Parts: sequence; C-alpha cells; structure tokens
Amino acid sequence: MTRLCICGGGSLGLVTAGVLAQQDGVEVNLLTSKPSEWSKEIKVSDLNGKLYQGHLHIISDQAEQVIPQSDIILLCVPGFLIEKTLRDIASYITTQAVGSIVSSTGFFFRAHEIFDNKTALFGFQRVPYIARVAEYGHTAQLLGYKTQLYMAIENLPDSFATQWGTWLNTPVAALHNYLEAALTNSNPLLHPSRLYGMWHDWTPAISYPTQTKFYADWDELSAETYIACDNEFQTLTRVLGIHIPSVLEYYESHDAASLMNKLRSIEAFKMILAPMKQTESGWVPDFESRYFTEDFPFGLQLVKDLALQHDIVTPTIDRVLTWGKQLIGDYERK
Repeated sequence: MTRLCICGGGSLGLVTAGVLAQQDGVEVNLLTSKPSEWSKEIKVSDLNGKLYQGHLHIISDQAEQVIPQSDIILLCVPGFLIEKTLRDIASYITTQAVGSIVSSTGFFFRAHEIFDNKTALFGFQRVPYIARVAEYGHTAQLLGYKTQLYMAIENLPDSFATQWGTWLNTPVAALHNYLEAALTNSNPLLHPSRLYGMWHDWTPAISYPTQTKFYADWDELSAETYIACDNEFQTLTRVLGIHIPSVLEYYESHDAASLMNKLRSIEAFKMILAPMKQTESGWVPDFESRYFTEDFPFGLQLVKDLALQHDIVTPTIDRVLTWGKQLIGDYERK
C-alpha cells in the first residue's frame, strides 16, 4: 500500500485526490485548511462521462496528523503557499518523497532552501489536468487530460515517474534536470501574455458586456506577445543548457496567426473563461484570480529573475511583467 498525502484543497487537489484514491494499492490523505468542508467520499467526472470515486483516509489541517502517515507528499497549492506549506511539513519529513503538482512557481528553489540534499524531491513540468471544482470538498470536473507528462526527480529512481503514469492514466517520463520542470513556457508565460493581449489598455473606467473566453476568443496580439516572451525564455534555456520545446513547436504552429487558431481550436480549452468578475457596470478583470496573483509574481517574475542573473535582455517579459504588477499593486492599494 502506497500512502499519498495531497496538500491543498483547490480544484487540482480535489481532482488529483479523486483520481489517485480510486487506484488499487493507493491510500490518500489530505492536508487542507478547511477539513470540515470535505467529504471522505469524493467524486470526479470527466468530459467523456468517466467517473472517479475515491475514499480519503485522513483529512486534517494539522501536518502531524497526516505527513508521518504518508509515504509521498504532493503539494497542490498556489505559488504563494509553496514556501509556507513546505515549512509547515518540514519537521515531519523523514524518508518521504516531497513533490509538487506544478514546478513553475518556485517549488524546487524553495525545497532546496528548506530540505537537505538527501531529501527525495519531484515536480511535474505541467499540471496533469484541467480541473474545476463543482462542489468544494465533494465533487469536481476533470476537463482535459495531457497525452504525456514530464517530472523532475531528485534522489529517486526513474521508476518513480513511471509509477505516477500508472496512477494518473497518463505516461510520465523523468527529466534530466530540475530546471526543465522549474522553468516552463506554459502558464507563467501563457497566462500573462493573454491577459496583456486582452487588457493592456484597460482602465477602471472600462467594463465589458460579457465575460471573455480565455482561449476561444484568443487574439493575434496575445499570440504575438506569447511568442515574443517565449523567444526571450528560449534564450535563457540555452544559457542554462536545458531544452524546453518552444511555444510554436509545442502547439504545432509557425506564426502568431496559426498559434491563435490552434489555441482557439483546442476542445478542452473552449469553455474556459477569462478571470473576470461582474459589477454593476459590467464585467471587469478579476485581480484576485490566480492568473494574476500566481502567474505574475511567482511565475513570470521567476523567469525574469533568472534572466537578470545571466544578463539576458527581456524587453517583452519586462513590459508584460511591469504592466501586470502595476495592475495588481493598484488593486491591492484600494
């Protein structure tokens, strides 16, 4: 029996817990700040009607009640909670493997600071699923699968990654360097580029009659911005000696127009809406969304910091990052 502990109760935590808890030989525990709002029986459904039903063994907001009783710890928390969560569990880590559902918001950098160099660490390059909560702590929707997943591992055999492929019903391959997972041109570049494309000229006086579709309404400016950010990102990866497929390569595109059409056409993405909230005057950007609170300060900022360390010029990343941080700062000062 493998005992897994999910840390975090958001959409990814719920969906991942549901999928894992249905697997034979897997026992799932949960560390969450809201244990009273969780059911021990959870259900996750996908777009094809497949239903995952799982039982949670221990649900607690106390690390000492779940971490020592688990063999593998998986963080499913936003970037701003990575360091806090790792510090909360650190004193209970002995031989457990500690990992993160996504590595691009600083997981490996924080883990290297907090744990010794013998600790088993792992982190996914991209999240396994597109996930949405239906009823918090009870049910969720799995809106999209990946065809292949990649995982960085330290002090663990390659078979560890392979085992995750069995549990998640998706092949998982081990990467050669943690930086290949810690750095990605997915959400940390994709989300800010799209937000900039939609709202680069937004002011508090502007509202919209409807909620924009994040992917289905993708425009050419967003695609151009994404490609330009990725070109600067690729300069960084070459200096670091790692390979991460370019945005155009990953999405099988050759220019901004084809990338725009590709992103618009992905079936699993079509229902995803832009982070907006409704006001009396109409729809406006939602600066409390993780697209703002995570992908600028804990995603794109990480890329910028590493570029600075290696004297790499990043004019497009600078423009997008400055714009996003200014909007977030203006909102927080209200």
